[in-house]
Amino acid sequence: MKNMSVSDKKKRRGAGAKKVNKVDTRIVIQKIARNRKKAVTIVVGLDTVPGLKLKEAAKDFSKRFAGSSSVKDTAQGKEIVIQGDHCDDCAAMIVSKYKVSADCVYFDKDGEFVPFAD
Repeated sequence: MKNMSVSDKKKRRGAGAKKVNKVDTRIVIQKIARNRKKAVTIVVGLDTVPGLKLKEAAKDFSKRFAGSSSVKDTAQGKEIVIQGDHCDDCAAMIVSKYKVSADCVYFDKDGEFVPFAD
């Protein structure tokens, strides 16, 4: 420690300050039947995408699919609820518009997680 120069201290301090925390992004899209022919699409995990606001994403979904969408706060986290069955279109929109890797998007089909394939 005595042999350290001032330049060594600056390098050590700067290296520790530039640490970036990576967030594990995993988006799950599921379809839930509401009434006989009505369905609701639920998107969970969009809050893990860096730089994305859920309210703006819900607004984009409602414009794209011409239906209502809202942000709900649940015990598992925040989720976006979209009226109608838009699973495939929703996944394609997430990959293209929000620049999320297709490997991070999954469908929940009967309790199984099926990866999204372009």
